[in-house]
Amino acid sequence: MEIMPDHVHLLIEVDPQYGIHRAVKKIKGRTSRILRQEFPILVRRLPTLWTNSYFVSTVGGAPLAVIKQYIENQKNV
Repeated sequence: MEIMPDHVHLLIEVDPQYGIHRAVKKIKGRTSRILRQEFPILVRRLPTLWTNSYFVSTVGGAPLAVIKQYIENQKNV
């Protein structure tokens, strides 16, 4: 995971039968709930924390180390 000012990079493995849309929905839902519990002002200030959009890219046969390095290097871009 790499946290950027306006987005987050995650490298996750999702069972194709489960569906990436379900994984994204769970991640956004849980993080929204946790952040709102920790920072109550968010409940009053923001109707939603996350947009409905997301970007997904598959890595196929790329070596895991290369993908991890790419994500880690994003903070330097």
